[in-house]
Amino acid sequence: MTTTPNDSPPVPTTASIPVTSGLFELEADGTGRLLGGFCASCGRYHFPAGDDCPYCCASGCVRRALSQRGRLCLFTAVVNRPPGYTGEVPFGFGVVELPEGLQLIARITEANLDRLELGMPVRLTFVPVHVDDQGREVMTYAFAPERG
Repeated sequence: MTTTPNDSPPVPTTASIPVTSGLFELEADGTGRLLGGFCASCGRYHFPAGDDCPYCCASGCVRRALSQRGRLCLFTAVVNRPPGYTGEVPFGFGVVELPEGLQLIARITEANLDRLELGMPVRLTFVPVHVDDQGREVMTYAFAPERG
């Protein structure tokens, strides 16, 4: 973080960190993958990744990168800032189904409900939630509508 003259607020650096470690791998170019768990016993994926299967209770699940594209199953717009949230509003929020059969609750990059449709294709992206006290962008995963 860089300081500025006259006791101005700190200027954020370009560093970024994940909102929670282990949800995704973020590359320097801004691309990345969600990390899910795969259970060899029942053949199902789960998110977030964990050692134990939430479906059959088997242990030894392995971490796997999940698909970057899916379909929008449900959506809304968040127009009021939730308690403790310092980021921008409005923002889209919804459920995305991935080819692995998972339905993920996720941020949607489009907040205008007229531009969203049930079943529309979406792709994984990463967006800043806010800037922390050390000037780092706190990043989360989101899905953006694919048009055309």
